[in-house]
Amino acid sequence: MREIVLHDTRTGDLLPLRPRDEGHVGIYACGPTAYSRIHIGNARPFVVFSLLKRFLEHEGYAVTLVINVTDVNDKIYDAASAEGRASAELAEEMTAHYRADTDALGLGRPDHEPLASGTMGPIIDYIEALVAGGHAYAVAGDVYFRVRSDPAYGSLSHRQLEHMDQGEDDSGPHPSAAHKEDPLDFALWKAHKPGEDTVWESPWGAGRPGWHIECSAMAEQLLGLDFDIHGGGSDLVFPHHENEAAQTRAARGRELARLWMHNGMIQFTGEKMAKSVGNIAPLHEVLERYGAATVLMYLISGHYRQPLAFSDVVLEQAQANVDRIREAGRRLSRGDSPAELERLRDSFFDALARDFNTPEALSVLNEWIREATSQTWDSPGDSHLREMLGSLGLESLLTPAAEPPAEVLVLAEQREQARGTRDFEAADRLRQEISEHGWEVRDGPHGFELLPL
Repeated sequence: MREIVLHDTRTGDLLPLRPRDEGHVGIYACGPTAYSRIHIGNARPFVVFSLLKRFLEHEGYAVTLVINVTDVNDKIYDAASAEGRASAELAEEMTAHYRADTDALGLGRPDHEPLASGTMGPIIDYIEALVAGGHAYAVAGDVYFRVRSDPAYGSLSHRQLEHMDQGEDDSGPHPSAAHKEDPLDFALWKAHKPGEDTVWESPWGAGRPGWHIECSAMAEQLLGLDFDIHGGGSDLVFPHHENEAAQTRAARGRELARLWMHNGMIQFTGEKMAKSVGNIAPLHEVLERYGAATVLMYLISGHYRQPLAFSDVVLEQAQANVDRIREAGRRLSRGDSPAELERLRDSFFDALARDFNTPEALSVLNEWIREATSQTWDSPGDSHLREMLGSLGLESLLTPAAEPPAEVLVLAEQREQARGTRDFEAADRLRQEISEHGWEVRDGPHGFELLPL
């Protein structure tokens, strides 16, 4: 096995992967809050950690990947109330959309996808342990974590206590600050309030959990303590992941995870993409327009830790790279690649072993293609390329294209005629119809091309 090093947010260093259990890696990544369709930014951690699993499996590890769904949350209550519907119904619908939208990426499902609503027993047990240890206190039906009871608090986010704001609602008819011993403390359990239509019984009265406690409970339940990699977006470092780490230290006397990995945000108009800001690109719409391969190529085009710009220009660049690989694959034969190219195949995986550096790996992959399709060999085998693309979720680029059905060809020809008469409204409508049949139409200098989605 190669030595694999990953950036650890807590230490700020590249650390070697040393699994708790020899030959097995446990990964927990925070998933979405189910109050609306996910956007392309929500897809980045799903892709990063799904592909990290593929790479680790290539290197000989067994991997368990857990990605949760938060289906009990203030945002869900607010969104459901605005639509005049039950919050559980909205959460169930949006969870189904999330699964369908991420299914369309073609990466498969995580090994476990726990729901907050299905983890109430372990959540309540966790809170009870914190109260019993003096790390939490109950008041007026709420339960709060005593931040100052954890000497290591702030070690993940590297923030000073005086610069911390939990971001909890301290306004309205039931301000949390009115009950807290310390403004730094955060909610573990929230007493039931008017307008909240889901409720669970607990030793502190009817209510529901705060946000942070669910992940500590889910992760420990499925992976145990001191598991290998905890991941998520960089926007979760504080307060979410800081609070997860603190809860576990306080309740169990041990660290939750060995390594903390965080991906950078997708940036749109200079800011991180966020539903609250309104500058979002829904994943299903981007997939319908560009296809799964192009979206994956875009998401791995930058290093996972860095922000990634979102625009039509960068998506088109990703599409061009996909087309180049697909075209190169047509010039290769099915079978073993030349031994002389093994050094590039190995360099590709070496790049992924250095903090999952997908841009460097893609550069090596393109170098492999240039050499393989040179005049040195006559139709060389594609085994190396299949191996590399498989680790990136792009193995479909080497699948021979199926012939489009007659009705799709008719629609494509009608669209070409509409474009010729500048009836772009009709052309867009026909593009959508083609997409609904499972095909993508591409325009080029010599006419259109139809590719399966």
